[in-house]
Amino acid sequence: MRMLPLLTALLLAAPATAAETPPPRTMQQVIADAKPGDWRALAPEDTLYLDLPGGRVVIELAPAFAPLHAGNIRTLVRQRYFDGLAILRVQDNFVTQWGDPDAEDAAKARSHGKALRRVAPEFTRAAAGLPFTRLPDGDVYAPEAGFSAGFPAGRDPASGQAWLAHCYGMVGAGRDNAPDSGSGAELYVVIGHAPRQLDRNIALVGRVVQGMELLAALPRGTGPLGFYEKPEQRLAIRSVRLAADLPEDQRLPLEALRTDTATFTTLVEARRNRRDDWYLAPAGKIELCNVPLPVRRRPDPA
Repeated sequence: MRMLPLLTALLLAAPATAAETPPPRTMQQVIADAKPGDWRALAPEDTLYLDLPGGRVVIELAPAFAPLHAGNIRTLVRQRYFDGLAILRVQDNFVTQWGDPDAEDAAKARSHGKALRRVAPEFTRAAAGLPFTRLPDGDVYAPEAGFSAGFPAGRDPASGQAWLAHCYGMVGAGRDNAPDSGSGAELYVVIGHAPRQLDRNIALVGRVVQGMELLAALPRGTGPLGFYEKPEQRLAIRSVRLAADLPEDQRLPLEALRTDTATFTTLVEARRNRRDDWYLAPAGKIELCNVPLPVRRRPDPA
């Protein structure tokens, strides 16, 4: 009889069984539980509205990595440079590209695009002072991979450099062979498997945060590199505007999940080790471009 109190104490002190362990949360549950401070509003000065016949594409610029290109793009947008230009190229599993169809014709090319100054490459930048949320897994293309201010990025502690990564939805400035020939007058978006071999070879200037389906589902070009061979195949751009130049009631109230929060770390872990009912073997790892970057419409005040 004297053993009963001791046995009871041991049972009470025993660790919780697996059945008592709280079930892991899904990505949807993590996002649903996110606090207001886990989200950040898109800066109007860095938000582009690309309007196509099928709808609106929203692009967030990345001036922390490409300030000169971002400045050029803002200038072009305010000059209405992109209005009436076209989607020129859609290469399957690679990119959709837009710009001036007459860019190679000196007599026809739009003057404000030609007059734009050449800019430094901006393929990389100094990592010092740059916020960086490192992924726990390795990366083939960078010594360290993670996220900086909401964008997928690589970092090399040995060289002290950081750069944006060519993940799905990232927007870059097309260029010729000369490193300083990509002014921002011609842009592309990644629509296929991440072509990370382009990292550090071209300036990435932002990412699409809404409307990717309008760029990824276009008919593929039949010419070399996916260029459209006939003018009638090109999709006209109706307009491109900066959110900052529109009245506030015409801006889309979008918020992106911050990548420097505990909520984002939890989301990454939920994707590294999928324990939804469907999954039998969690991967235990995740690749940089497979980490989702959630964007939502700002909730109306209660």
